Amino acid sequence: MRLRKEIPNIITLCNLLSGSLAILFAIDGFLTIAVLLVGLAAVFDFLDGFAARILNIKSALGKELDSLADVISFGLAPAIVLFILIKTNPELQYFPKLEPYLPYSALLVAAFSAYRLAKFNIDTRQLDSFRGLPTPANAIFIVSLSLISGPDALDKTTFFSAIAENLCFLLLLVPLSSALLISNLPLFAFKFNNGFGFRQNRPRYIFLILCVLLWLIFGWAGIPLTIIFYLTTSLLFGKRYFL
Repeated sequence: MRLRKEIPNIITLCNLLSGSLAILFAIDGFLTIAVLLVGLAAVFDFLDGFAARILNIKSALGKELDSLADVISFGLAPAIVLFILIKTNPELQYFPKLEPYLPYSALLVAAFSAYRLAKFNIDTRQLDSFRGLPTPANAIFIVSLSLISGPDALDKTTFFSAIAENLCFLLLLVPLSSALLISNLPLFAFKFNNGFGFRQNRPRYIFLILCVLLWLIFGWAGIPLTIIFYLTTSLLFGKRYFL
């Protein structure tokens, strides 16, 4: 019985360990592996809450542990990846006086992610929806850029690769993502209502299908495009369709 109560916490720790490994692989230059590990952390982040609901287990410890794991996996890990993308960007040489310092601006992503998670824990409005961009979505957007830009890119042939490799874009991404994290923008939560039936969760399944289409059409660029699609869908349709 005691072990059963710890199942969600064990899954949360798997999230934290995945994020920690992502940081180590990113520092060693294996950005693709880091992306996969952040994605794995996101899977664990979904499963711990799912397990808690299935097992009907709620605990203050689990809530705090989840936020601590998310700070690592979806705060520090994407910040390190963005740091490397900026540091290895060839356009950085055009700013010789700022070159040693500009990459460190990426660490603001970790700081604002931590602020967003602390804010989430005390915000009673975010039970069925989000206020501000969730840290997993922000992290996936940032780390997936390394799949289409940077030294470890898998595909650098798309129009989106040129954008992702632009130094100004990477630098502007820091204040933009930080602002979105702590904003009051209403965004839908990807929580299925009353099980996984299609009828009561139709908008979520339609959203998933459209995301898969984005991936099939645009390849690796479809991953960051999915996060942009998530933002626009939330702003256009909001709670009317997802609650």
